[in-house]
Amino acid sequence: MYTIQANESGTRSINVSDENLKTIRQFSLFQLLVDSSGIITEQSLDKLKLNIRSLLTTPQGSDKQLLDLCIDVIYHRDMKALGLKNLIALYDQWNKDNPEPAEAE
Repeated sequence: MYTIQANESGTRSINVSDENLKTIRQFSLFQLLVDSSGIITEQSLDKLKLNIRSLLTTPQGSDKQLLDLCIDVIYHRDMKALGLKNLIALYDQWNKDNPEPAEAE
């Protein structure tokens, strides 16, 4: 279990599990999320929420892990742009530490 800071003062935080990070990888949720400036804003968070909402309407989107990610992290009452920035940083580090297994041919 990981904890990300959700606000500037550090009084709010969000817990993120390995399963949440695996779900982000499975659905490639951060791919093309941030524009070329690299700045994460509330609009980036809104875009992510809309992408997930669209995924939930598809057959593969009815995945329990995706719903858990929404409830526990993305739609958490404390999630703001800073929280998303810290979630992306956590995911990048986790992804380096836990590379995807190579597919068997």
